Amino acid sequence: EVQLVESGGTLVQAGGSLRLSCAASGFTFDDYAIGWFRQAPGKEREAVSCISSSHGDTYYADSVEGRFTVSSDNDKNTVYLQMNSLKPEDTAVYYCAAEYELCSNYANEYDYWGQGTLVTVSS
Repeated sequence: EVQLVESGGTLVQAGGSLRLSCAASGFTFDDYAIGWFRQAPGKEREAVSCISSSHGDTYYADSVEGRFTVSSDNDKNTVYLQMNSLKPEDTAVYYCAAEYELCSNYANEYDYWGQGTLVTVSS
């Protein structure tokens, strides 16, 4: 019943922009922080960004700060990740995940996960 569904991943040229969406259902959206993680082949899953609407908190990894922006539309139970100035190093499967109340950088703290959406940035 709980679902997180990512969408928006595609092939994009370096320097381009892309917006990912994470649509949530089956739980009280406003009570959860939504994190974005990514995983490239041969690398561990890493935290990218997070938003906690209830606490007014946002988080960005150093590698994406200034280029990515996370936002939430609570009426639609959807979180967005706006990605600008994309680099080939951003190529990965991007996942959204839900953690109760507060953002965390640790994947094992999150309760629910989506299936991921692939972002490929060509050079």
